Amino acid sequence: MELLEMVQDDARRRISGEDVGTSNLYIENEILQAGELIQMPDNEISIEIASVMVFVDEDPTANWAHDCRYMLYNAEDGELYKELPARFPPYLVHEPGSFEMFHEAVRLETDLRMKAVEPSIRFVHRKPRGNRYAVLFSGASNFRHVNDLEFLYRTLVDIYGFRTDNIYVLNYDGSIDWAKAPYTYTNWPGDDTPHRMPVNGAGTKSELEGVFNDLKTRLRSDDLLLIHTNNHGGHGSESFLCSYSGSDYLASDFAAKLAELPKFRCLIGMFEQCHSGGFIVPVILNSPATRTSVATACTEYHSSYGCGSYDCFARDWIAAVNGHEPSGGALASNPDLDADGCICAKEAYDYADKHKFAWDTPLFSQDPIGSGECHLGQLWQAWYPPWYKKILYEQPPVYQPPLPDPELYEQVHERLAPELADIELIMAERYLELDREMYEEFGPRIEEIWEETFGYSPHHRPEPIIG
Repeated sequence: MELLEMVQDDARRRISGEDVGTSNLYIENEILQAGELIQMPDNEISIEIASVMVFVDEDPTANWAHDCRYMLYNAEDGELYKELPARFPPYLVHEPGSFEMFHEAVRLETDLRMKAVEPSIRFVHRKPRGNRYAVLFSGASNFRHVNDLEFLYRTLVDIYGFRTDNIYVLNYDGSIDWAKAPYTYTNWPGDDTPHRMPVNGAGTKSELEGVFNDLKTRLRSDDLLLIHTNNHGGHGSESFLCSYSGSDYLASDFAAKLAELPKFRCLIGMFEQCHSGGFIVPVILNSPATRTSVATACTEYHSSYGCGSYDCFARDWIAAVNGHEPSGGALASNPDLDADGCICAKEAYDYADKHKFAWDTPLFSQDPIGSGECHLGQLWQAWYPPWYKKILYEQPPVYQPPLPDPELYEQVHERLAPELADIELIMAERYLELDREMYEEFGPRIEEIWEETFGYSPHHRPEPIIG
């Protein structure tokens, strides 16, 4: 015990006056023996003699990889004999109980508690056009990374009506768990309730590629895919994504697997991990989507940062598309810059960039130009009799803007829609077998209801009504 206390005191004295208030220090209480290895995702340190290890995290709120260093002390006399700069900690996922913090300059826990705002009721249309899928990935997870995924999962389900079986959640060891940190609670901090998202698999390279293989059989030309990667990343010859298994996913390998997917309508990528900017070019060049946009928390050569219970960029991007902060509070500004009632990928990025943490370096790219206008809302296709047009229109994600003509709104929603409801249910069940007989069966009645509502035949005014 005297040896460990002596090492801790010496380590504190050796930190510069500036760093003492910004660095957290850890000690491995078990003596490391000669020949042992300290294994990191991008490097390893071989122990030369029996040693006491002190680990200095120089940027505690940043995701890995970022600047840190190892101080090795002789276990015989407690003298420092080697100090090595590094980019990763000694334990990225399985942190032993013998590894503990003894100097906490930067506190990572927050005690903020606020009541969550219940999600708004979505404005319901009729027949969806295309399906929407989402992949939420975090490998070497910390508490904040799991919270990011939970916030996005709740947003997709509660705000946008994603089907839960279309959302793939890959986290840590295949459960809602994370590398332990000094937190006093384990609920989702947004509303202090247990995490709701079902975890489909571990945050490993093989599990993620398994999801891509499954999507090969599911994606169709009208579909949308959201990919969100979280936790840690590094950079060697190129950027890579850390995983639970320690088998890191290179940006080029990730993009090559993405290229195996069939063609689909829209890809929205939001990458949070350190050095995530290095994924932009490979993803853009290999995406099979007709429209692709990618937002990252940082450039290829920079770290991304955490803000207590969330990662800064991920929290703000998700808050923009959600319409509220995780706790239910109001947004800092209105992200809907074009006032069209929905938040597209570019507007979500612009909001996160505008309110970014000072040290984050967000990037955005799209191909072709205008792909950032894709959003998470459902595209809808309305069915009408043969004398009417099939039209495509988009659902506002949260609020339905008021119609300019209240009388028209009342006619459509209070008189026309209820009369058509029973017919719509029958038609929805038989849609795939819909043929001319159904047109002939329902067409006259629909025309009759239309004329009773508006006072004129639909043949005389075939313009579409969007509601």
